[in-house]
Amino acid sequence: MSGALVVLSGGVGGAKLVEGAYALSERAGMVVIVNTGDDFCHLGLQISPDIDSVLYALAGYSDRERGWGRQGESWQFMQAIRELGGPTWFNLGDLDLATHVMRTLGMRDGQSLSEVTSRMANAWAINAQILPMTNEPVATIIETNEGPLPFQRYFVERQCAPALQGVHFQGSSDASPAPGVVAALAGAATIIIAPSNPFLSVDPILAVPGIREALEAAKAPVIAISPLIGGQSIKGPTSKIMAELGMAGSNDDIVAHYAGLIDGIVTHISDPVPPTIESAQTDTLMQNSHDKSRVAQCALDLARRITR
Repeated sequence: MSGALVVLSGGVGGAKLVEGAYALSERAGMVVIVNTGDDFCHLGLQISPDIDSVLYALAGYSDRERGWGRQGESWQFMQAIRELGGPTWFNLGDLDLATHVMRTLGMRDGQSLSEVTSRMANAWAINAQILPMTNEPVATIIETNEGPLPFQRYFVERQCAPALQGVHFQGSSDASPAPGVVAALAGAATIIIAPSNPFLSVDPILAVPGIREALEAAKAPVIAISPLIGGQSIKGPTSKIMAELGMAGSNDDIVAHYAGLIDGIVTHISDPVPPTIESAQTDTLMQNSHDKSRVAQCALDLARRITR
């Protein structure tokens, strides 16, 4: 999909930006490259939380109040699991369960994660390419003061309470970009890094050999949207992680983290402007559809000012 808008995204926060960008660029098409370092097998099912967040957002199925999962969800399956003494630390709603079952069946039949994701997007009439970063298993492992924890154990079960000491991406060195990922970056008109957690959502994408190099070589301007407002993350552990890694928790830290990759950054309207890079400001708190499109438009406008 040459000349498209390409977005690198994690889950909930990234899906909001993707939804806003989709509203602006639906006719021209869009490619979303999604983190799969959060993926894991649970209750015998293949779970891809970030892919599902993007799918649900673009299909209009996201639960706006809870902030994750599907709207109109019910929980009879989890209640039955609880009655039988099964693991309940990771919730699977009844509607959400259908997504995981169909993914698992497809992959057991030999379909790749890319193929399964494309089938779901087509079933929900999504006019965008949603690409996993890789079709090979890559697991985000959090090094903590309590020892190494798989991502979902750290993020969901332990609610990010252990102090983070480092992150590594198990299996990344043996992985390759999913079909279409490198070509999308090479042919993009604009590339946006969504306001996802840089360390847990974007870094896994960049850890897949070939993706960072494709981003560095891209002809399109690369714009990051800061996940911080007033030095704090609105949702998720970004600011906590930055403090644990010895960072001040500023947009300058975000710029430094993406050094060599980005040409500009969008920050919140009241935050200091990073002096070392092209920037634009808007209210980056995305509470409704208008907010999401406004933030995406600000990134696109900034990209138009930049020649790479």
